[in-house]
Amino acid sequence: MLQGIAYHRHNASRPITAGLTTVLLVARLMRMRFDRPLALACLLAAIPLAGCPSQPGEAVNVAPPPEAMAPAPPPAPVQQAPAAPAPPTSPTAREQRVRAIIEQVEAAYARGDADYRKGRLVEAKTEFDRAVDLMLSSGIDIKSNPLLQDEFDKIVDQVNALEMDALKQGNGFVPKEEQTPAEAASDVTFAVDPNLVAKATADLATTKSDLPLVINDYVAGFINFFAYTQKGHNTLLHSFQRSGLYRGMIQRVLAEEGVPQDLIYLAVAESGFQPRAVNRRSRAGGMWQFMPTGVYGLDHSPYVDERFDPEKSTRAYARYMKYLYDQLGDWYLAMAAYDHGAGNMQRAVERTGYADFWELYRRHELPTETQNYVPEIIAAIIIANNPHQYGFDDVTLDPPVLTDTVSINYSIDIRLVSDLVGVPVDEIEALNPSLLRMTTPPDAAFDLHLPAGTATLFDQRVALIPEAHRNSWRYHAVASGDTLDSVAQEFRVPVAELAAANQLHPSDSIAGMDALVVPLAPVAEPSRSRLYVARRGDTLVTIADRFGVSLTELRRWNSIPAGIHVEPGRRIRVAEPAPVTRTSSRHHRTSSTTAATTVRSKSPSHSPSSTAQGAKAQASRTPPSASAHKPASSRSKRARSHSAKSSSPAKSAAAHKPGSLAKAAAQ
Repeated sequence: MLQGIAYHRHNASRPITAGLTTVLLVARLMRMRFDRPLALACLLAAIPLAGCPSQPGEAVNVAPPPEAMAPAPPPAPVQQAPAAPAPPTSPTAREQRVRAIIEQVEAAYARGDADYRKGRLVEAKTEFDRAVDLMLSSGIDIKSNPLLQDEFDKIVDQVNALEMDALKQGNGFVPKEEQTPAEAASDVTFAVDPNLVAKATADLATTKSDLPLVINDYVAGFINFFAYTQKGHNTLLHSFQRSGLYRGMIQRVLAEEGVPQDLIYLAVAESGFQPRAVNRRSRAGGMWQFMPTGVYGLDHSPYVDERFDPEKSTRAYARYMKYLYDQLGDWYLAMAAYDHGAGNMQRAVERTGYADFWELYRRHELPTETQNYVPEIIAAIIIANNPHQYGFDDVTLDPPVLTDTVSINYSIDIRLVSDLVGVPVDEIEALNPSLLRMTTPPDAAFDLHLPAGTATLFDQRVALIPEAHRNSWRYHAVASGDTLDSVAQEFRVPVAELAAANQLHPSDSIAGMDALVVPLAPVAEPSRSRLYVARRGDTLVTIADRFGVSLTELRRWNSIPAGIHVEPGRRIRVAEPAPVTRTSSRHHRTSSTTAATTVRSKSPSHSPSSTAQGAKAQASRTPPSASAHKPASSRSKRARSHSAKSSSPAKSAAAHKPGSLAKAAAQ
């Protein structure tokens, strides 16, 4: 073919034609999609054929040209057959694991972004933290995996950009702290409307309450604030909505302890029904704002602070209120003592001779905060029992927290609990707000709260792990493509140890197995001095990655509500906080009803052991029996939204759909 291209019909022009043809051939070869080695080979073959004349005597086979023959068209370029595609290689188990993590990360980020666009900054921050923590806690070295490193960098950059944008508009991902209704009403002026007093008095006639409600100018002033001002209405509305989370549990506990059901509304003033609320000034904490140094039958150890346990703190609250009532003989005085201190209230009674809250109010014997405390709670009770009359008819209660609870007497890592029941770690943390560490106490019993319907699954799976190793080992659900080598590499454990823990040989296949237990070495208890001094370029994310902790933990240990930026030189806790002094133990629970400490006293607490009251107090007040206020037994059976052992998930879900405030009040 090359010879046919090189020759022309006139022999005299053969050398010139051959040279031009060679140039054309080179150009054509350069344009053709041949591999370069093939093109070079063709070129080298063409040069001697086209550029050199035939040797003498050499036979040249040239067909005689036909008459008036047109120039021969250039031959069509030779098409190279496409190379057969290489057979696709199956992704390794590690690659599958990385892709699964990235899918979860992207899903969490998408949810956070959607919350961010709606202005739900707290929810957005939670999802963004979850996206980052999924990578940090994956057990895979991010820096050694380009795909995961790219995803990590992308997510951190995107979250950082959104946070910077939020900072320009306010506090970033940290919304302004919502005031409790009591805080919002601290500057109420009592411009009393006679019509409102008359209306409230008429409503009170049909209000069912197990507290002796009254209407006066003080109470009417707070009703006006909560019902007819935007600030008051919104704060009370949000508090009522959150009450749905724990209403059933609180009602059950109050009934079991024999105190009035409407005492639930002290949580309106104390925390707005927020179980992790902390007063930064006094350090009172939890839904009922117990002080950290009081003896209320609540544990406070390096591992647990039961002030933040919704049910245990509610029971301590109910018992303490009953104790205050027994001491003072009046529910209004007991409510005031919860704020001001039992000893302070007793001295006020002794000074004046009046065991009457309103008389002490009129005589200015109480601090302003305590004077407002009782009437604002009475106003909340009246509104809650008459929501339609005061503009709260559209209140939808948050769905109740439903849990299974298992009592354990061993230490277990929360990350293992997450593995066993198949939910994110932060969900387990949210269900156990009293935990201060990522492990349960090693030397005490603990009530572990699990998502509703998972207790049986937990019991079955935790039995696979020796009790002594539950504070360090992990549980891995076997995925398609997993091998002992890939799982060992993921968790950074020797293959031989992984195989031995699962009674396998290192060469065995794990195809068909449901799960493996992973024998991680226990982490040494951190010392008090385990601090890291931030350097230039550090962020919370890089520090969390360096020390193998989650971003959520790092924020909690260092009281950093949001953001990832850290100033150089700042001391950052990279382990659990230093232990705090134990102020109570389980052995003190039996004496909780005789505790003699105040809840939120602004001055040193005083013992109310002496209960001498003035002559008028003895004459005018006969302490009624607390059992007289105990609700019907049907109420305690109905409201078990946070029960110790939940019933079947289907039954629980049907029984605890979100309701309205009106229905709750009617119940």
